Formats: sequence, C-alpha cells, structure tokens
Amino acid sequence: MLSQLGWTFLLSPVVMFVYAYALYPALLRLLTTMRGGAALPEEPREWPSITVTIPAYNEAGSIGETIDNVLSADYPADRRDVLIVSDASTDGTDDVVRTYADRRVSLVRLPARAGKTAAENAAAAHLGGDIVVNMDATIRLPPGALRRLVRVFQDPTIGVASGRDVSVGDARREGNQGESGYVGYEMGIRALETRLGGIVGASGCFYAIRRPLVRALFPAALSRDFASALIAREAGYRSVSVHDAVCYVPRTRSLKAEYRRKVRTMARGLETLGYLSRMMNPFRYGLFAWMLLSHKLCRWLVFLLLPLALIGLVLLLPTSVAARWIFMALIAGVLLGVLGMRWPQGRRPPLPIALSGFALASALAGLLAWSKALTGERNPIWEPTRRST
Repeated sequence: MLSQLGWTFLLSPVVMFVYAYALYPALLRLLTTMRGGAALPEEPREWPSITVTIPAYNEAGSIGETIDNVLSADYPADRRDVLIVSDASTDGTDDVVRTYADRRVSLVRLPARAGKTAAENAAAAHLGGDIVVNMDATIRLPPGALRRLVRVFQDPTIGVASGRDVSVGDARREGNQGESGYVGYEMGIRALETRLGGIVGASGCFYAIRRPLVRALFPAALSRDFASALIAREAGYRSVSVHDAVCYVPRTRSLKAEYRRKVRTMARGLETLGYLSRMMNPFRYGLFAWMLLSHKLCRWLVFLLLPLALIGLVLLLPTSVAARWIFMALIAGVLLGVLGMRWPQGRRPPLPIALSGFALASALAGLLAWSKALTGERNPIWEPTRRST
C-alpha cells in the first residue's frame, strides 16, 4: 500500500509533464490534420490606423533604437502613431522620446512607478488607432512584420494577433541556451492552436488587439497579454499566432535573469488565470477551455506536484532499488543545474550543464510562482528583463 502511494506521488508530475508537453501537442497535430490551413488574407486597400504602444522603464540606452525600428517599418506613416509609456523612468528615457515628437511619437509618463500593466492601462486613454500594437522596448522587428501582423484583422472573427518570437543572441557567450529551444517549441504549439481555432495567450513581446477589446482598468498585478486572448474569446473573437510576423527577442544573458523572469511571468499568469477562471468552463467554451487547461494550467501544475514527487521518492527509498537510482540521478541533475545557474556570465557552458540549469531554474521558478499565487502575494511593480539589443 505504501509502495503504491509512493509511486503514485512520484509519477504524478511526470504524467502531467508528458500530457502537457508531449501528448497535448500530439493531439493538436492529430486534430489539425482534419482541417485545412487557412489562406492568408490579401493586403487591404486601405490599411487600418494603428497605435504602437511601448511601456518603458529606464530604457534610455535602447528606446531610441526601438523607436527608429518602428518608424522604419513599411507601414503607412500617416496611419501609424507611436506611444511610449514611461513608468516613471529616471535615466533620461523621457528626454530621448521627446526628441521624436515631430514624428507622431507621443510620451505618457506615470508620476510614480506602478508596473507594466498599469502603464498599459494609462495608455488606454491615448489610443487613436483602430488596432493597438503592443511591443517590448528591447525587441526588433524585421521589415514587413507590422503589416503582416495587422493584415489578419481583415478577418472580422479575429480580435488578437500575436507575433512569432525568435530568440536571438551570441550563443558563444550566453549561459541560457535552453531559452531558444523552448521559445521555438512554444511558437510551434501556437501555430497548431491557430489552425485549430485560436491561441490561448498572446506574446507579450509583440501582439495586436482591436481597440474596443482594450480594458482601461485591467488589474495592475495581472498579465494583460495573456488575458487578451481570453477577453477576446469571451467577446466572441478568436486569437491567432501570425507565423510570418516575426519579432527578434534577445535572449537573457544568464540563467539567473531567466529565473527571475520566469517567476514573474508565471506568478502573474497564475493570478490572471484565477481572475478569468470562468474561461476554463468546457461546457461554455468547449475546445478553447480544453486548450487553456492543457496549455496553461497543466503545464503549471507540473511544478505544484514536484513536492509530492519528492515525498513519494522518500517513501520508496527504503524498499525500492529503482527509487534509489532515481534519487541518485536527481542529485546529479540538481548538482549540474546548480552549476549551470552559477556559470560565469559571458561564457557558454557545456550543453548538459546548460540544459540542467534551465530545468532547475524552471522548477524553482515554478515553485516560487505557485507560492506567490497561493499566498496572494502580488508584485505589480515591473522590473523589466534587461536584454542585449
């Protein structure tokens, strides 16, 4: 009886992991084979007006290059406005933005630091475009990305369009090699979900939304990009991932930085899912609810079940040889993971150490995120991940 309980505990996160990361994508692929791919819409005769919003906190070193990148996009200049929302920056970010005032670039400044979502809330009163394009201050767009993202809104059923993140950086010097693989995997899942009907969360780096769907008073501690797809679905729209609307996202330079980012995004994701938990009702939202449960909740449950697996392993150690081998493998993996997380910045670790470090950072981040979510700890103040541009 004790042995059965131990194996049940030990295997619970493994089963959840296999379902969320392997079986769910396989089911998506199977279901999408029954549907033909949707043709991309033609370019419109008249492009819709857009407002590109960029929240920024102390981005003086990169915000000018970011604005130049947006202004150089081959989108009609008379149909495009840029709005920079400074989260009470103190490093001269505002002064850089003001130099672009004659090029349809506006500045909104928060009087005190309030976080990314609060900055996006403040932007709501200044939106002039029919479509709102949200992007981070450190990403870069190749020519045509804006047009490709906005083009899909010719389909009246689409409320949100998410770009395709491409992780870039100097692989010879970075210790966070696992990030690129995970980003590519995630974009593949979104492509399958799009073919099946729609994604369940947009990329915070680069996504667009119809202006009527922008909520001006969205809770500041929650994740607006994740919620956008849920809000759109509740309003009768679907959200899609646009494969050819690429944005280049510089990798975080170290696993420590990636760990902090994961804690923040996962905790805010859990809180956002709780806030919009009604969207997980399969009797009302059908396929969308199943994808939301599988893509988001089941992934996060893997981390919540990890302590249970450790209890199961302890119960099995006295009687099971297999459990002892698993324990030794776990210790070796943790040691490699610690080495990966402490690897000197600017030097590339061997692949086994890099992957072990990424796995350990993800597990620790998931446990801390659940702790924050379950205890009601809110962290609305935004500390953006510093990335090399």
